[in-house]
Amino acid sequence: MSATTDQDELAPSQTPGYKVGEKKTMDEYVTMDASDESLKRWKASLGLASNKPATTDDDRKVIILHLALEVPGRPDEILDLSSKDALEKVKDKPFIIKEGVEYQMKVKFRIQHEVVCGLKYIQVVKRRGIKVDKTEEMIGSYGPSEDPYEKKFMIEEAPSGLLARGHYEAKSKFIDDDGFTHCEWNWSFDIKKDWD
Repeated sequence: MSATTDQDELAPSQTPGYKVGEKKTMDEYVTMDASDESLKRWKASLGLASNKPATTDDDRKVIILHLALEVPGRPDEILDLSSKDALEKVKDKPFIIKEGVEYQMKVKFRIQHEVVCGLKYIQVVKRRGIKVDKTEEMIGSYGPSEDPYEKKFMIEEAPSGLLARGHYEAKSKFIDDDGFTHCEWNWSFDIKKDWD
């Protein structure tokens, strides 16, 4: 049996029978099937109906501004992911999660230049080199906009007990239906009996 690589672990799951649609330009999306009411609603949901995308010197299609851990009654724990420099700093700053607490992850991001279809978040968590969790969260399809989008993930509960406490390493990425990775980074956290 061969060892799996990090890339294999971070590969998105495949839905049998699902085929990625043909890539289109912004102009093609705006003008296609102007008389189709359901298509008009879909385009409006992507912000294509009347939205004027911002002009920018940044070539990225998806800019992940930050990923945050939201716990009721506490300030959010925020991972700045907005630049290569920020991604480097994140891996050296583990944060603390209190055992047994309910939390929710959320991401804030901007889309520019073109429509991004099927954006997903994938995360693999390891403890002492052994995989203990894999998360795959569908973010959705979005059109370019000056305003950032925010997506909250499902509510989860941190593990608890003496065996759950300790240091965890994580690797995460945002990938779309075309298989393009928009952001990938390493980070870590510690599960402790309390917040300090």
